Amino acid sequence: MADDGIAAVHVLGRRAPQLQHAKLHFHQVEFSDPAALKALPPLDEVYLALGTTIKVAGSQPAFRAVDFDANYAVARAARAAGARHAGVVSAMGADARSRIFYNRVKGELEEALGAMGFEGLVIARPSFLAGDRESLGQPVRGGEKLALRVSQWLKPLIPANYRSIAAQDVAGALLRHVPQSRGRLVLSSGVMQRGA
Repeated sequence: MADDGIAAVHVLGRRAPQLQHAKLHFHQVEFSDPAALKALPPLDEVYLALGTTIKVAGSQPAFRAVDFDANYAVARAARAAGARHAGVVSAMGADARSRIFYNRVKGELEEALGAMGFEGLVIARPSFLAGDRESLGQPVRGGEKLALRVSQWLKPLIPANYRSIAAQDVAGALLRHVPQSRGRLVLSSGVMQRGA
């Protein structure tokens, strides 16, 4: 937000972010309510990072409602408000034809966004996301802390695309690539880590 080229940042969510800034405008929305997304201000770019797990969501349909439906609804509303560029946090292994439900939903979202007519679509496909979930009020997953510690010890032995990646590195990669994007660009974990 320190970038003089950015006039305003509009955040859609259920809870207000802790960060406060003069350019930051929070819009509390219930993503399952299409009317809540009708009044987006004119904008140039949209960043989609809504996601959950099947365990947290409670079922495959509930997972799809967040990871596909909510992201798709926001993208449609943003496109209607003038967005020409989009960035999405997807997942390593995303494939609309995958037999794995999680990967299939992520791939279906990528395809749906690609059909919306954005001038540029940047797809971030991170491996395991590392970050402070507790401070964001997100549930900490069962062996997540242990897995992160082990992956740090073994980091030199793990190929870059399979290493855990800091959520801020994914965000940084999207911020670097989305504004000037043309066509479809897929960023792997390894690429995003090298650019950090």
